[in-house]
Amino acid sequence: MSVNAPEIAPSAGRLRAAALADLGGLRDRHGVHFRPSMRRRILAIGIPLVLIALAIFAMVVLNFSLVRILNGLHRLGQFAILMMPPEPQGRFVAFSIALGETLGIAFLGTLVAAVLAFPVAFLAAKNVIPNIFAHFAVRRAFDVIRSVDTLIWALMWINVVGLGPFAGVLAIACSDFGSFGKLFSEAIEATDGKAVEGVTASGGSKLHQVRFGLLPQVLPVIASQVLYFFESNTRSATIIGIVGAGGVGAYLTELIRVLELQQVAFLILMILVTVAIIDFISSKLRLAIIGKAKIV
Repeated sequence: MSVNAPEIAPSAGRLRAAALADLGGLRDRHGVHFRPSMRRRILAIGIPLVLIALAIFAMVVLNFSLVRILNGLHRLGQFAILMMPPEPQGRFVAFSIALGETLGIAFLGTLVAAVLAFPVAFLAAKNVIPNIFAHFAVRRAFDVIRSVDTLIWALMWINVVGLGPFAGVLAIACSDFGSFGKLFSEAIEATDGKAVEGVTASGGSKLHQVRFGLLPQVLPVIASQVLYFFESNTRSATIIGIVGAGGVGAYLTELIRVLELQQVAFLILMILVTVAIIDFISSKLRLAIIGKAKIV
């Protein structure tokens, strides 16, 4: 027998009224729930106070000042006026080539990181490698690698292989290798063990368990993560170009230094449009991969 929503609402109202009428009895019977412990009260008050104190301390140490922000707003307005109208001033082709180089850096760096991290991630998954020392060591290696920012990796690789997009590809690949390893291993650990048990019951080897029990479950998740990182790395490739790792960042540094702000504005618009297009396409692909939407 089905119950309609209009019938549920009065019933809920009557239960609430009955509970309020017997509030004193509820307090007597379930007093522990109405009287939070002193520890919980201290935490509820103390944690926000500690956070506020840390924020104030950070503002003091870092010389945070609203007055300085307000005094500098007119300069920001001057920069905005100087950037209008955005114009390439005859460098549209050069900007387009540099932007294509940036996309190439992001794509190749993401692909290399994903390909290298995929097999290593199985070594960090507890349900694949039960030896605690083995997967613990691999996990910590991933943590060390991803703790170094992409910009730092770019500065290091520039000193190793020289200026140019190759250093940018290596920087993104190194940074994403650690991130992909952590995400991939967690996705592998979150798989349903029944599929692996079924392969084992059918006489499958350890390799068969991974191939037929784990891979079909993790590949959609991994593909979705790789697409998201490609979108994010497009912005990262712009930044690392500023330190000489190729791409459109070199033009941004040069133009900002000589105050060619109209060209800077045009270049920023090109980057925004490109990132928006990649974001739209990758979002559609991610939803299609996990089965929540169709590509067309």
